[in-house]
Amino acid sequence: MSLHATPTSGRLHIAFFGRRNAGKSSLLNALTGQSVALVSDVPGTTTDPVWKSMEILPLGPCVVIDTAGIDDIGELGRLRVERTRRVLRRTDLAVLVLDPTRPPGREEDRLADELAARKLPVVVAVNKTDLGADPEPCLEWARRRGLAAVAVSALTGEGVGALRQALVSAAPSDWEGPPIIGDLVRPGDLVVLVVPVDLEAPKGRLILPQVQTLRDLLDHDAMGLVVKETGLEAALGHLAPTRPRLVVTDSQAFGYVSGVVPRDVPLTSFSILFARHRGDLSTLVAGARAVDSLRPGDPVVVAEACTHHPIGDDIGRVKIPRWLEKRVGGPLEWRYAVGGDFPADPERYKLVIHCGACMINRREMLQRLAAASAAGVPVVNYGVLIAHLHGILPRALEPFGLTVRETGPSSQGRLSAWGSDPQGRVPDAKDSRTAIGSGSPGRLPGAV
Repeated sequence: MSLHATPTSGRLHIAFFGRRNAGKSSLLNALTGQSVALVSDVPGTTTDPVWKSMEILPLGPCVVIDTAGIDDIGELGRLRVERTRRVLRRTDLAVLVLDPTRPPGREEDRLADELAARKLPVVVAVNKTDLGADPEPCLEWARRRGLAAVAVSALTGEGVGALRQALVSAAPSDWEGPPIIGDLVRPGDLVVLVVPVDLEAPKGRLILPQVQTLRDLLDHDAMGLVVKETGLEAALGHLAPTRPRLVVTDSQAFGYVSGVVPRDVPLTSFSILFARHRGDLSTLVAGARAVDSLRPGDPVVVAEACTHHPIGDDIGRVKIPRWLEKRVGGPLEWRYAVGGDFPADPERYKLVIHCGACMINRREMLQRLAAASAAGVPVVNYGVLIAHLHGILPRALEPFGLTVRETGPSSQGRLSAWGSDPQGRVPDAKDSRTAIGSGSPGRLPGAV
């Protein structure tokens, strides 16, 4: 990624699906005005998904994805179709490409049903109008399903403008989720960002969540002061008597930072900010409750969306296992899902521990949460888990207007109540968007 590029996880993901030789690759090239995908008359030319980051005005930064045919055959074809289906997890907007010389059949029906089940916006592109075949049967198939449809020719460019406009109209307005931090501050506010520089820190730069949080502050006319944890106390002293609006820390330094930051100064972590921005904070906070019921020997899976090389005291492979096993009182059975992989059988595990999800888009994170929920398995992310293990989760959630109560010593707290519900229940996903999402931004006291 270049210094000026929008991260892939922060772009609208537009994926092209259809049968082999429907003209998906040609249409993608025509839409973008670039040779993004390899084009050939040979069916099955596209084998693995092809990802291209670019700008499509007026949509802005996007990722366009070309996929293998949904009707691919043979053992290799089955694997290609499976990879195509995995793209659905990240898709914000789907383009279903039809060939008017081959009326929609079982494959298209099955794909359309899955897109509907995932509540994905869809635009049907009836390609190859230059061949003279009547596009009306395909257009009628789309109308029966309530889908927007456009007749186009990737070869001549006819209808490509109409397709672009259809994509603009169909693009979801809420694909980005709530701001990272901008709705928690007002112009002129000062936020202290605590950034440890240790073995895991990349040389010469900050990690993505830290950079994006700082940029979001600037976009909302607030100020960010970046310090190492060792310089936090001195920084707060220099600011006195002024108090920062908020302190955001790397989760690994939660224990130390919470002891330095005065109790009347709001505190949270980058990971918890991203729990709300990328996924659903209430669901991940609810997952912390499962920690208290873990027993030695229970299977736990750690899902890391990136593929970094673990070194030193790696957070997911060393620190969290060490802290959690100390809490549980014995060893646990650990499994790891890295990169684009997520357990196909989450029901095998007592708990899913997810990273901050800065490298995947919100759609995929919500799909992962839904898969775990359907299997009845709780999910917690790094920041929420670490705050709970250190007994400071209630404080870390205060900036969002979400409250929990912990009982027992601070180092061994147990979650006992959630939000304002006297029975301690967490709002479900649709309610949580109102409670802590863009509908009720949960500003800090005095913010406007």
